[in-house]
Amino acid sequence: MNIIVVGCGKIGSKIVESLVEEGHDVVAVDNNSAVLDSITNIYDVMTVCGSGTDCETLQEAGVSEAELVISVTASDEFNMLCCYLSRKMGAKHTIARIRKPEYNLESLSFLKQQLNLSVVINPEMYAAREMYNIVRMPSAVKIESFSGRNFEIIEIVINEGSPLDELKLMDIRSRFKEKFLVSVVKRGDDVFIPDGNFVLRRGDKIGLTGESGEILKLMRVLGLERKQARNIMLLGGSRIAYYLAVKLLASGHRVKIIERDPVRCDELSDLLPKAVIIRGDGAQQEVLEEEGLNTTDSFVALTGMDEENILISIFASGKHVPKVIAKVNRVELAEMANNLGIDTVISPKQIVADRIVQYARALENSLGSNVETLYKIMDEKAEVLEFNVRADFKAVNIPLKDLKFKDNILIGGIIRNRSSILPTGNDVILAGDKVIVVSESRRLNDLSDILR
Repeated sequence: MNIIVVGCGKIGSKIVESLVEEGHDVVAVDNNSAVLDSITNIYDVMTVCGSGTDCETLQEAGVSEAELVISVTASDEFNMLCCYLSRKMGAKHTIARIRKPEYNLESLSFLKQQLNLSVVINPEMYAAREMYNIVRMPSAVKIESFSGRNFEIIEIVINEGSPLDELKLMDIRSRFKEKFLVSVVKRGDDVFIPDGNFVLRRGDKIGLTGESGEILKLMRVLGLERKQARNIMLLGGSRIAYYLAVKLLASGHRVKIIERDPVRCDELSDLLPKAVIIRGDGAQQEVLEEEGLNTTDSFVALTGMDEENILISIFASGKHVPKVIAKVNRVELAEMANNLGIDTVISPKQIVADRIVQYARALENSLGSNVETLYKIMDEKAEVLEFNVRADFKAVNIPLKDLKFKDNILIGGIIRNRSSILPTGNDVILAGDKVIVVSESRRLNDLSDILR
């Protein structure tokens, strides 16, 4: 597809990278020529230097032939205007980054309709939602939800003494009454879509699919159930901190935010009257200890510096905080953070890039299905997708055991009406189902892509 990306900062550059990897024809637009030079040095894309709200710039970028225009500059209002002009000039679909809390759900819905926006993205809200899910189930490294939020894939690490250690997958159903599926395994740098003969080992990071209730029961059996966090400390008063605090407070958690900027402290005090706002430098260890780091249940590092988030998270882990989460955007630093013992690292720009890729795939021609949800898992080395199945899908009503699947593909679940199915060879796919597919190193646009 022909796609224009306006605004090539951290998030814009990541979106360009992801779309190029997907094989799209991308034009990058930014008013900073140095930024565009750095992009062309890395990616095979066209660039236009100028403003995304300038009609001549958009025309030069080929807006009239664009299937999708994505505006992710630092200004919400600029992004909305850019998308509005792009639609007027012929772009088929538009995506705008809108981040301000003032644009609540009601006003966003109105703006989306009036400006004819296809999608609105909010990186900070996405990241806060993911962090909230982790706080809810602290033993998990990552949690992603599918239709109705009742079916999940979660990542956990097999520790020493785990009942899963040295267990062959074909023996799982006889050992556990809980209904779940080990759908993907990361061992070292390698990722596997396992079969029944695969043997799990200590240190493996595994992806489990199943209903939320069944996963919770399994965590108890595995000895991974931790008391749900009640006291949460957030370092940095960013937009992510605000969105996360709103969700935590609504769920009955006690929230403390440490922020060094006095003006932002005053703003947060007005916005979050039930939270405790501390003015201080969280990079100073004594400040964290004075504010109760040793007795907190979860610590989330949300400053604007990846390096600071990593270092302070390591310090918090050393103080035996049960759950530590770090916001890290740079891929190389995220990998380093994992190697240094921070098990949960969240990247807002990666989350947004995944949502953009999901939408782009859904726009592409599909035969018998379409992508509804896409997540990158196992440190971006595998994908899990949710497909809507239409009546013209060629493998409808055929037992799975009679279908020939491509390598490194697994059907991790079938959602039918309000029921979830962990599939066996005798199960079938029906029109109207939602099918969860786990894939290693494959780009799937359509459910038919899983078949030989």
